[in-house]
Amino acid sequence: MTIEEKCINTIRCLAMDAVEKANSGHPGTPMALAPAAYVLWMKHLCFNPVNPDWFNRDRFVLSNGHASMLQYAILHLVGYEISLNDIKNFRQWGSITPGHPEFGLTPGIETTTGPLGQGIMNAVGMAIAEAHLAARFNTGDHTIINHFTYVFCSDGDLMEGASHEAASLAGHLGLGKLIVLYDDNHITIEGNTSLTYSDDVPKRFEGYHWHVQNIGDKGNDLTAISDAYTTAKGVKDQPSIIVLRTHIGFGSPGKQDTSEAHGSPLGAKEIVLTKKFYGWPEDEKFLVPDDVRNHMHKAREKGIVSETKWEKQYETYKKVYPELAKQLDESLKQELPDGWDHEIPFYQPGDGPKATREISADVINAVADHLPWLMGGSADLEPSTKTLIKSSGYFGKGKYENRNMDWGIREHLMCAASSGMSVHGGIRPYAATFFVFTDYARPAIRLACIMKLPVIYVMTHDSIGLGEDGTTHQPVEHLASFRAMPDLCIIRPADANETVFAWHTAIQRTTGPTILVLSRQKLPIFDRNRFASAEGVMKGAYVLSPEQGQKPDIILIATGSEVQFICEAQQELQKENINARVVSMPSWELFRMQDQSYRNEVLPPGIKARLAVEAAGLQGWCEWVGDMGQVIGISTFGTSAPYKEIYQHYGITVENIVNIAKKMVTK
Repeated sequence: MTIEEKCINTIRCLAMDAVEKANSGHPGTPMALAPAAYVLWMKHLCFNPVNPDWFNRDRFVLSNGHASMLQYAILHLVGYEISLNDIKNFRQWGSITPGHPEFGLTPGIETTTGPLGQGIMNAVGMAIAEAHLAARFNTGDHTIINHFTYVFCSDGDLMEGASHEAASLAGHLGLGKLIVLYDDNHITIEGNTSLTYSDDVPKRFEGYHWHVQNIGDKGNDLTAISDAYTTAKGVKDQPSIIVLRTHIGFGSPGKQDTSEAHGSPLGAKEIVLTKKFYGWPEDEKFLVPDDVRNHMHKAREKGIVSETKWEKQYETYKKVYPELAKQLDESLKQELPDGWDHEIPFYQPGDGPKATREISADVINAVADHLPWLMGGSADLEPSTKTLIKSSGYFGKGKYENRNMDWGIREHLMCAASSGMSVHGGIRPYAATFFVFTDYARPAIRLACIMKLPVIYVMTHDSIGLGEDGTTHQPVEHLASFRAMPDLCIIRPADANETVFAWHTAIQRTTGPTILVLSRQKLPIFDRNRFASAEGVMKGAYVLSPEQGQKPDIILIATGSEVQFICEAQQELQKENINARVVSMPSWELFRMQDQSYRNEVLPPGIKARLAVEAAGLQGWCEWVGDMGQVIGISTFGTSAPYKEIYQHYGITVENIVNIAKKMVTK
């Protein structure tokens, strides 16, 4: 047995043993892909286990995240801070080796994968980030940004529609630093892929303008796999896919090429037989021979040399191009410079009503030159979402330095690739579409929350206020559903100046994604000489207009476009000697973060009469209005009509607010 074969069999056996000990997991794919992983890490991937965050490292994405033990095993063997005990604790509480790879938990894991197709889309974002930063900072004599993004993917990844979005745009953009290895093992959970899947994958990717190599049934041919990677790296103007026929559960006498090897432990008897096939000690568990560890640790030594060499290049670069080096450092750190927000306008009532999406456009362009690492765009809706950086062109083949992304009609890819741009580093992405179309992007947004990535989502056409487009475009249930998503901050501003501070919050927030939920229709601008400062947005809720008396008879609460109605209702109620407090509550999440004392100031516990108004679902409002409060909202889908008529139909009017408030106070 050669040392290479021994290393590969170590990876296979660690995967089998870990899955068996956990009584849970997917052993078959790690057994099949161990040779491809060995070749990649030992001969092609540029990385440094001593410093997993070295910026110019190659990125690796295991899109078929169920094969996580493949990655954990090889990361352990090449010297990352993953111990043999971590391998033994696979899928256990508190371990750093969870069932699917998780960014921020395990050294060497670049992104959280699990739902199939997500990894490929993340990788497209990583490749976009590399191309953009290389275009901005490389010079004719100094190539300081130069790394590849590698992906392993499965049949399941390519069945998911997400992969079509990813492949289509990557090919169009000519992302030559993106290299995908497709594990063509013919097996999914229910059986052979022939049940559902007969795509001609090479032709499909040729149609997407990828460079395609189909090397056939050579899953154990190290030379063929290595040569394919070498060829792919030489292709500069196309992403590459290597189609590799493998055999799931390779070496298992009873389970090779069966679905039984996919998602369940092999069983103790089958493992003994498989180890015998490998020529491995049959009774040994979690065995890592010394010569294997010594051999694979050479990758660690190589990584240290690679980073040291790059650091020397970077030091020279700093001397020759000090301003570019300064800008690159700023992009990597993303610290807000002094005065970054000084050009953001303040709006007066005399400016006239404005849609909050319009104000968002003003803010983007007021800060764009001060935050050159801010980059993003929309899913072919920029004229509606108004997210164009006017001082830049569109990112595209040969124009990678530009900052505007047109993602095409690909909402899922847009949000997943934005996550990839974020985890790559050097870019702060924003992504925009109509709020209702988050239905197409929810899995990617959820993973961004799990990873706590500071992606900014600009979601316009926020409610029934978009009017005539009708039921299909009116996102009545979306606020409630996203409020249920952990680590996501939703901000729905009520006027121009609230929108300014919503953007302030989103840019300064680095602990998770933020959704700005913006209006299509024009909203009045509150006179801040009369009303409280819009800076209260940053606390999630604030008293916009206090009551006249010593304490309120009722508290009126609203978000977004409905705040104007409760302000008018306050005036009408005052005419009848009912003292109402008006609370603008653009963000439940930010409000929850405040001290209890502040929350009690805004919503005094002793005031039980509370009425909330929102052109959306009612779910969750009981947290703020209590058992004795009421909510005016929408419990059905919308309809196609002028928006003012829709508001009237659903009772979101000043008159209805006043009538309900009066009844609540007189009970």
